[in-house]
Amino acid sequence: MADDRFDIAPPEIDSLFRLDERIALVTGAATGIGRTAAWVLARAGATVIATDLDGGGAEDTTEAIRAEGLDAHAHKLDVSDEASVTGVFDAVRRSQGPVTILVNNAGISIKAPTEALSLADWQRVVNVNLTGVFLCARAAAGHMLPERDGSIINISSMWGHVAGGFSGNVSYHATKGAVVMLTKALAVEWGRHGIRVNDIAPTFLRTHLTEALFADEDLHRMLEQTTPLGRTGQPNDLAGALLFLASSSSALVTGHSLLVDGGWTAR
Repeated sequence: MADDRFDIAPPEIDSLFRLDERIALVTGAATGIGRTAAWVLARAGATVIATDLDGGGAEDTTEAIRAEGLDAHAHKLDVSDEASVTGVFDAVRRSQGPVTILVNNAGISIKAPTEALSLADWQRVVNVNLTGVFLCARAAAGHMLPERDGSIINISSMWGHVAGGFSGNVSYHATKGAVVMLTKALAVEWGRHGIRVNDIAPTFLRTHLTEALFADEDLHRMLEQTTPLGRTGQPNDLAGALLFLASSSSALVTGHSLLVDGGWTAR
C-alpha cells in the first residue's frame, strides 16, 4: 500500500518564485545591489519599499519601478539611527502593512591600514554595516513575529568568510564576518516563529563602493585571473540568489550564507 506521506505533487514552478501580496523593504536601494534587489522583488510581484540615506536616490529607484506599472514606495532611511529605522518601519506598517521581506543591503567601506584607522572611522563602519543590520532586522521582526512569516536577507561578503590582502580594510572584514554570524544567530532564534534569516556573500561587484578597484586595470585583471570562473561580477549576478531567498523556493533554508563569489572561496 502506498504511503501518502511520500505521494506529494511537485509544486508549480511559477508560484515558487512569486512574491505577490508581499511587502519587501530594501535598504541602500538607490544604487548597486539595493537597486537590483528592489527591481527583482518588484518584478516578482512584491510591493517594494526602497530606502536609502540618499532619499532622492530612493525616489529615483521607485520612479523607475513604477514606470513599469509595478508597486514601489520610497523612504529616506539612516540604518545607523534607531529613531530613523523605527520611524520608517512604523510608517510602512501604517500605509502598506507589515514587512514580510527585508533586504539588509546598506553598507560602507573605509579603507586604511589598520594602524592608521581612526576610531571614528572604525565606529562609522560598525554603525552602518553591523548595527544597521541589527536595527533593521529587529524592526522587521516586529512586523514578522505576529504574522509568523518572513524572510530576512542580509548582504554580507566573501570577505566575511576569508581575509583579503589587497589593502587595509579591517573594519569591513570584521563587520561582514559579524553579519554572517548574526544571520545564524537570528535564524536559530526566530526559526520557530516562521522567520527565515539568510545572507548573500558576494565577490567583487561593479558598484559605487568598488569604483577605484575597477579603475585599476592591473588589479582588475589579477582578480579575474584569480577567480575560478574567470570574471568579477555586477549587481545583476545576485538577482537569482535574492529571489531564491526571498521566495518560497527556499522555504527550508535558513541560517545560510550563500556565496556568490565565482568560486573565490573554493580555491
